Amino acid sequence: MKIGFIGLGRMGHHVASNLLKAGHQVTVWNRSDAPVQALVTKGASAAKTPEDALQGDAAFSMLSNDAVMREVGLAGPLLAKAAKGLIHVNLATISVEFARELQAAHKTAGLGYISAPVFGRPEMAEAAALVLVAGGEAADITKMQPVFDVIGSRTVPVGAEAEKANLFKIAGNFMIASELQATGEAFALLRKGGVDPALFHDVLGGRLFTGAVFKAYGAMILNRAYEPAGFALTLGLKDVNLARSAAQGLDMTLPTAELLKTNYDQAVQWGWQDKDWAAIGEVPAKKAGV
Repeated sequence: MKIGFIGLGRMGHHVASNLLKAGHQVTVWNRSDAPVQALVTKGASAAKTPEDALQGDAAFSMLSNDAVMREVGLAGPLLAKAAKGLIHVNLATISVEFARELQAAHKTAGLGYISAPVFGRPEMAEAAALVLVAGGEAADITKMQPVFDVIGSRTVPVGAEAEKANLFKIAGNFMIASELQATGEAFALLRKGGVDPALFHDVLGGRLFTGAVFKAYGAMILNRAYEPAGFALTLGLKDVNLARSAAQGLDMTLPTAELLKTNYDQAVQWGWQDKDWAAIGEVPAKKAGV
């Protein structure tokens, strides 16, 4: 399949690389040139403009937020220049409102659109072990499924309305951020009281909290190892704000999200914006003086 790829950050680079390994013809574009050249050495073609990446059978994008997608033109102007019948797969975590707008814009332009935000960190992207949550027309998802199978370990269809996939992902990231906060608070409490948090992590990780979030992120908080960032703290703040916005749109509140926003804002004020988003777990410890 002839595939374009827009956005070659920590995650996008690995996804595009796996598409190349699977034998697809991949044309890549990024706002900075170094990631493009790194993939050219692996067999990709370099796009001079984002338009060049929209001339095949499908195009993937993995940009950081709504604003960047608008800036690139994927909310409208660029779509008029895309190959007719192209399917655009957006792997990014964006707002529910913007996902709805994108699906409508693509339909007007005669293009397919799938919201397919992913669960997974860069090492999972490299191992093709991402979980894709796919919202869009069933026929488009079926057509792209063989491609999804070479970049992820599971695809979860959630219906024809693209924004449902983004709501799913936003809710998932909200739960992860909440666990990071709770883990940080528990470790700070233990340190303040003179109890070894490493023993606590070992016991609870083996019995009550056996999932990847507590084990992996808990180890990061335990060891205070937040660099290099696999998922930047500012992206965590973005996702918490997406959860707050989604809740407002559904006429409900998320009290925990308000606490998370306060602490992520505090972390940014402390200059932690380039640390991993797990550093939210360090905020309670710093406030407690331990």
